[in-house]
Amino acid sequence: MSQSTAMPKKRFAFVIGDLYGGGAEKSLLYTADQLRQRGHEVKVFTLRERIEHRLPEGLVIENLAVVTRFTKATTTVLTEKWQASRIKRALKSWQPDVVISCSCDRITRHLDISNLYFWIKSDVSAKFSDPKRLKRAYDKVRRFYHDRQVIAVSQGVKDNLEKVVGLKAEKIVPIYNPYEREPFVAMAEEPASVPESDYLLCVAAIEPRKRHDRLLRAYAKSGITTPLAIMGKGKPEHEEVVRRQIASLGLEDRVIWLGYHRNPYPFIREAKAMVLTSDAEGLPRVLIESLLLHTPVISTDCPSGPREILTHELADFLVAPDDEDGLAEALRRMDEVPVTIEPRHYQQFLKETVLPKFEAL
Repeated sequence: MSQSTAMPKKRFAFVIGDLYGGGAEKSLLYTADQLRQRGHEVKVFTLRERIEHRLPEGLVIENLAVVTRFTKATTTVLTEKWQASRIKRALKSWQPDVVISCSCDRITRHLDISNLYFWIKSDVSAKFSDPKRLKRAYDKVRRFYHDRQVIAVSQGVKDNLEKVVGLKAEKIVPIYNPYEREPFVAMAEEPASVPESDYLLCVAAIEPRKRHDRLLRAYAKSGITTPLAIMGKGKPEHEEVVRRQIASLGLEDRVIWLGYHRNPYPFIREAKAMVLTSDAEGLPRVLIESLLLHTPVISTDCPSGPREILTHELADFLVAPDDEDGLAEALRRMDEVPVTIEPRHYQQFLKETVLPKFEAL
């Protein structure tokens, strides 16, 4: 008997600000749709109509329209409570067994329902270097999630919440984002203007936390001639900083600026290796997706996900964040002899392993 027929059917409600942008939205859509395909009733509630990602066919999306130009201009606790009351009304009408809040916890923290889980995707302990900002971030986490139920996207995020931030939640359940390989292979087959020669690839938002500066310095130190392709988007001022650094390092002829692509997978599959040099992550999707496409990866050993992804011999390409010489050496080694990726490198993230943990909530 399959897991989907053995597990009692449930109603899952996912609540998220919108479906625009990065990995949190993408993983929510995938998780929601996979639970639906396993026979559960699933509905995604958005707080505003802003969609960039592909929506899975058959997945029900309901826009509650509680984030508007007016509410954004008058953000107060009273406004948040009014927004939460509208969400609660919709949830009461649909009567889900499990409610999962993602990226909208400032509002959903006001919900007083027992089946609510807050899905935490990143490690707050490494987001800020300024002690005052870090203290405010810790205070916020403790205020939002004290005595609440939390899903942590990795064991590292759970450990940091408990041991570094000092969160005393009702419970924290570590659950990876679920994946299956076939859709990524199919998307990688779609036409794309992929560079014709070998290249290393970094897919990351152009923002300070992703540390493109570290990547570029290490790449320059490595001396390798394989081009480095950068894919992502960010604020114009952040993009300008990266472009200026490329010029200052004399890398204009070796760095390919790809911009943002809705479907990055043809580029990921053809890359010689994926490189991520962040100061902080939760469980970086791009590393797992690269492995699913059998593209080897190099990453900083930042809090908190890369160490759980780069297992087996891939651990040799996990580099301390401040070790730019080590990063340059890892780039050289991978460029010379790329690691062959096998299913054992990503088995722990496959949907068959992960989805039963959501079903057990």
